[in-house]
Amino acid sequence: MQIKIINKSNHDLPNYETIASAGMDLRANISESIILKPLERTIVKTGLFIELPIGFEAQVRPRSGLAAKKGITVLNAPGTVDADYRGEIGVILVNLSNEDFTIENGERVAQLVIAKHERAEWVEVSELSSTNRGAGGFGSTGVK
Repeated sequence: MQIKIINKSNHDLPNYETIASAGMDLRANISESIILKPLERTIVKTGLFIELPIGFEAQVRPRSGLAAKKGITVLNAPGTVDADYRGEIGVILVNLSNEDFTIENGERVAQLVIAKHERAEWVEVSELSSTNRGAGGFGSTGVK
């Protein structure tokens, strides 16, 4: 599928790193480094603006390496870019580690996954069908 994009950054367009990649890396487009202290959050601009077709969203997700090695993740994961949004894509990062983390211009800070979605139409009823699980949730099926 083709998606219209404006790139106001000084970086290449996001691309798939392998033939089977679901996400494309988003790079920080910042004029100076950002120091993210423990438990601090910030919005990192990308310089990218997109026009998605209706019925699709762009999901902003954490990069597993940053999360596992540095404790850096996307706070509202996955963040959603709606088809009617025309502003700059920003990434809400949070530092869940005990050490400062420096974000440099051009650093890969998140990934973007394009996903199709459905629109729901609510049907109000007085009761729902029964299942074996019922209302059990939040660990009701155990851990093993």
